[in-house]
Amino acid sequence: MAIVKKIHHVAYRCRDALETARWYEEHLQMRLILSIAEDAVPSTGEADPYMHIFLDAGMGNVLAFFELPTRPPMGRDENTPVWTQHLALQVESMDLLLSTKQRLEAAGIEVIGPTDHALFQSIYFFDPNGHRLELAAETGSPKMLEALDQVKWDMLEEWARTKKAPQHAAWMHDGRYKDMFF
Repeated sequence: MAIVKKIHHVAYRCRDALETARWYEEHLQMRLILSIAEDAVPSTGEADPYMHIFLDAGMGNVLAFFELPTRPPMGRDENTPVWTQHLALQVESMDLLLSTKQRLEAAGIEVIGPTDHALFQSIYFFDPNGHRLELAAETGSPKMLEALDQVKWDMLEEWARTKKAPQHAAWMHDGRYKDMFF
């Protein structure tokens, strides 16, 4: 039996909790479900006032943010490329992905994509805090997932030895998946 049942919530820092809650409700229809404010950190007792907000990401998933007004301004890990650290959120369909892209762009938000990842297509953009977000619509097939399941450990072990991209699933990126699985 697995120890973890599900992700309870994922928390990030934000510059302004009110701005963040309004942005997520307006652009992604993620409803604010809870706001908690404290003057001290419950787990450590450290004096550090904060506002902690929780947003409904659907199906029991929760995205949370902390506003920390007494701390230095937010930064990011400068040794990690900006494209690496992101939050990917699934949408119901390609139609919804494309219409959301249009709405975001109409609101002045720069959007990259859609990008074809074989199993899904994605768009990328930033929230008002500088967090990179990805919206993904699944486009793969059960056969594709089965093929990837068969090679997952071989790929990982080869990567661990060589630090070069294994070619077990090159079909995902060279376009052959369209002929192989559809």
